[in-house]
Amino acid sequence: MKKLTTLSTTVILGLGLALSHTAMAQANEVTESTAPTSALSETATTPLKTLQHQWAHINYELDDAEKEKAFVALINTAKSFVKAEPNNPELLIWQGIIQSSTAGAKGGLGALDYAKDARKSFEQAMRLDENALSGSAMTSLGVLYHKLPGWPISFGSDKKAEKLLKHALEINPDGIDPNYFYAEYLFDNGKYDEALKFAKKAQVAPSRADRPIADLGRKKEIALLEAKIARKS
Repeated sequence: MKKLTTLSTTVILGLGLALSHTAMAQANEVTESTAPTSALSETATTPLKTLQHQWAHINYELDDAEKEKAFVALINTAKSFVKAEPNNPELLIWQGIIQSSTAGAKGGLGALDYAKDARKSFEQAMRLDENALSGSAMTSLGVLYHKLPGWPISFGSDKKAEKLLKHALEINPDGIDPNYFYAEYLFDNGKYDEALKFAKKAQVAPSRADRPIADLGRKKEIALLEAKIARKS
């Protein structure tokens, strides 16, 4: 059974989406001194960009002790945006990402309610448009299913995770997030050669010009995953 601490994997789907407890600490190595710019200094001209940039600021620039409170406040902002545009799948995806991140910051059994809320947000987004943000809802939900413990503690399921992550790759075969998270899934299941193939593809994925902090963090995670795979070879 997966440990509940692995729930914090959902924090980095930047798409923003998702990290294990260990990967979360590794991602936090992206400090102000290494990030190309402050997340708050990036131009946020739409509700979607506001959520993305605020999330990056909280996730990469705040101390761990400050994150839970900040993410909870950002959930309220996301909910206000979704209330104004209830049929906007992109805002629903980011509401789910922030809920997942809050679960990761909180940890323990108290995180499960946030994880359940995130699942609802992702499922609602997929009903509206599963291709929104290049299939990000599928990637994010797949990570939740993979990282959460299964019944009776929670709803984790590697079978569902694999199906969602593969479908996300069909929608966005060259994306940094679906390739990275599928590589992580394969690594966790002992398929090291396959994991390396997808990790290398994630490493050369096109950069997202409007999300430099998220890209920098993800590249660090990919390098760390490749190092873990190398130790298993």
